[in-house]
Amino acid sequence: MSDVVHALMFIVLFGGLFISVIAAEAYYWHKKGRPEMYSFKETITNMMMGASYKIVDGIAVALFIRVFFDWVYQFGFQYKPVHGIFSLILIFLVVDASFYLCHFMMHKVRWFWTSHVTHHSAERMNYSTALRQNFTMVFNGAWLFWWVPVALVGFDKNWVTIAIELNLAYQFFLHTETRSPLDKFGFILNTPSHHRVHHGSQPAQIDTNFGGVLIIWDKLFGTFVPEEKAGNITYGLTERQPHSLNPFFLQVHEWADMFKDFKASGYDFRVFVKGPGWKSDKVAEADNKHKPLAN
Repeated sequence: MSDVVHALMFIVLFGGLFISVIAAEAYYWHKKGRPEMYSFKETITNMMMGASYKIVDGIAVALFIRVFFDWVYQFGFQYKPVHGIFSLILIFLVVDASFYLCHFMMHKVRWFWTSHVTHHSAERMNYSTALRQNFTMVFNGAWLFWWVPVALVGFDKNWVTIAIELNLAYQFFLHTETRSPLDKFGFILNTPSHHRVHHGSQPAQIDTNFGGVLIIWDKLFGTFVPEEKAGNITYGLTERQPHSLNPFFLQVHEWADMFKDFKASGYDFRVFVKGPGWKSDKVAEADNKHKPLAN
């Protein structure tokens, strides 16, 4: 029970900070004569989704994921720290690299995308977008790509939990179109500039800049695109863009669409493991039949 209490205290602590930053940014844009950068109703929706996601996630981490961590730990290297600073740096690097893998998989596999799509369905880029998350994330298993590698190395689970939460807290500050001092360090850090590209829906922007704190993983694996080479950025989805402020709908609509596609494909299980835009031959053929003939 103490783990649950600690998780909820962590949520309240960062939640207060995030809401304050959101309010400050909204005021900034209002004073700049750009009130369209924020929608009050959408911001409330985003905060509601952030709260539901983090409450479910916090309880799951406290009651299940940390127990699962202990089970995986026994099969790993069971790393013994030799120096405090070195160990902290190593934890940071492994956690951040594992996030890159987790984030990459959430974009490349439809089953994982069903939860992450909620975040990318935002058509505005502001700090409230960072809170636009999905409570089903904990149920789809994408977190395995983040937690299992660090468990196998053998880090202390308390330090891992802190490192993951701080990694996510840093990412909150990537969701803005205001000028950020972080942009000066874009050669090594993920920055608002880099992350705006990641949220873009144009061909040059899709599946880019997956990093959490560091951008070096993208540069290493060929997924980095700087903002100046990304073209005009349009936020939102490439298809099936939801136009709703219902937080529950925004978190489950892609699950419904995925299972509809599964049925339409003749129960082809590849729907679950292929990319979000993949269609079976049966569905593609049906789509072609319904396309209007060219004049």
